[in-house]
Amino acid sequence: MSSQQAELAGSPESTKLQFKNDLEFARSLDKKDDLANFRKEYLIPKTKDGKEWIYMAGNSLGLQPVNVREYIGAELDDWAKHGVEGHWDARHPWLPYHENLTEMAARLVGAKPIEVVIMNTLTVNLHLMMVSFYRPTKERYKIIIEADAFPSDRYAVDSQAKFHGFDPGSAVIALKPREGEYTLRPEDILQAIEKEGSSLALVMLGNVNYLTGQKFDMKSIAAKAHSKGALAGFNLAHGAGNLHLKLHDDDVDFAVWCSYKYLNSGPGSLAGCFVHERHSEDSSLPRFAGWWGHDKKTRFQMGPNFVPIPGAEGWQLSNPPIFQLAALRASMELFDKAGMANLRKKGDVLTAYLEFLLGDIGGDFFKVITPQDPSQRGSQLSIKLKSQPKDFVKKLGEKGVICDFREPDIMRAAPTPMYNTFEDVYNFAKAVGEHVT
Repeated sequence: MSSQQAELAGSPESTKLQFKNDLEFARSLDKKDDLANFRKEYLIPKTKDGKEWIYMAGNSLGLQPVNVREYIGAELDDWAKHGVEGHWDARHPWLPYHENLTEMAARLVGAKPIEVVIMNTLTVNLHLMMVSFYRPTKERYKIIIEADAFPSDRYAVDSQAKFHGFDPGSAVIALKPREGEYTLRPEDILQAIEKEGSSLALVMLGNVNYLTGQKFDMKSIAAKAHSKGALAGFNLAHGAGNLHLKLHDDDVDFAVWCSYKYLNSGPGSLAGCFVHERHSEDSSLPRFAGWWGHDKKTRFQMGPNFVPIPGAEGWQLSNPPIFQLAALRASMELFDKAGMANLRKKGDVLTAYLEFLLGDIGGDFFKVITPQDPSQRGSQLSIKLKSQPKDFVKKLGEKGVICDFREPDIMRAAPTPMYNTFEDVYNFAKAVGEHVT
């Protein structure tokens, strides 16, 4: 048995903990957890012998909230009862259904209601945002992105550069960590923006890198981009529902996110979009238009001229799928009740405890490459495995210990504060230790 004192950056003095590699200690933390009751709001998969999985893959696909079946069932019932009239007569009328999520989404990401909308899927939203906010010229055409960004982000920015007639090889600046390091130094990001200067059109990063779990400082990056005349957008796929975000105050131009990871809305579910208030009525911005983004007062007059709704809603294309909105509403109500500040506080302690337990295993079979500083990460540790990594993760899965593998050798573990317990974290680390030894 060993112990370690942990003081979490940005947390009050009461968050100092003397960690112990001990099951009873983990259970004692669960007894003190103010958010513990939220676990019962989720359906935890079970092994063949009826034991709950140790589920650490919420950064890939979140678990199903118990209320999802009821919420979708209500819309099925109203469809059966009302047919097309459900747009007006359903218990939650379909015509304005997405508006039920607007204020919750704004609170989730630290925005004003006019700045957010739930629509489409993530990469669709990213392309729509780049139509408006990547406006290259001969002199200013470059995009900064992480070298190990999620592939879809890279495909999107490369294809946007090509669409405008530029070679991605010169237009897309892919930032790499320094030799022998796994993550980007914050000062190197700012230096790259400074270096590209007047040739830079857009900075487009994931606010949490999917592979390493590194969190980027959006406020400083956006400010630096703006100082050079460029714009700043972020992919929050691994940030929304994970970090305590403040998009409006951070002054980013746009952001997009999915909802099936930390936000637990179901596979392939709807995405979100943020457009800063300063762009809300900028008629000079080009955009791809669709009827659901048209002024609500005149939408059904079916006129030929597009008049966008002020704010993020004006980027909508089509009326959204109600069943997916219902699933997301069930999940978002839980986040609204828990509060992201509270979830992040618990997430910091869960992640620090996992880091401590993994460090206690010893040996050189793996290395945690996620930053140790809690201000540079959320609820994810990326673990670089040194031998037969895919088989290692598979063996864990066969024991009901579920995490995520990314080529060539990264195991990602996400202790999500909504439904993971400290006992989960202890048992996960124990399973890793048993397979290492």
